[in-house]
Amino acid sequence: MDEIEQQVLAVASATGVPFEQFPCDPELADTAEFCEHYGFLPDDSANTIVIASKGESPVYVACVVLATHRLDVNGAVRKRLGVRKVSFSPAEVTAAVTGMVMGGVTPFGLPESLPLWIDSAVMQRERIVVGGGSRSLKIVGSPEMLVALPSAEVVEGLARQMM
Repeated sequence: MDEIEQQVLAVASATGVPFEQFPCDPELADTAEFCEHYGFLPDDSANTIVIASKGESPVYVACVVLATHRLDVNGAVRKRLGVRKVSFSPAEVTAAVTGMVMGGVTPFGLPESLPLWIDSAVMQRERIVVGGGSRSLKIVGSPEMLVALPSAEVVEGLARQMM
């Protein structure tokens, strides 16, 4: 287990909400492949997506949305950030901001200065699976574990269900 995974597990444990560590093949870490191979429903899979404002001094936010939903980047996210333009953070920027690689980004262990917005639909699930800090670990548990994080905020309408 690497250092970032240990940090992620320590933060997840500190929430006091029970969870399960779920090791996975790094080649199968992307949501669709993971769900298909390991038998998880996409409805129970939540992705952590880093969004950046455009401009000289970018502002970042981490958003947690169900795999069956599309983040409203140019609507809800842009308006909440109070900026003119936003975009999905590229993989190398996400890694620099979070210390985690795409396919492993998780709400646990993010920098305290990074806001964490959770789409309200995530909170409706009995359990969710999120990244574990690397492409070889997932965390499975109640979405209550997310709202126990200090920078977490549940946001109504952050994402829309895909048809």
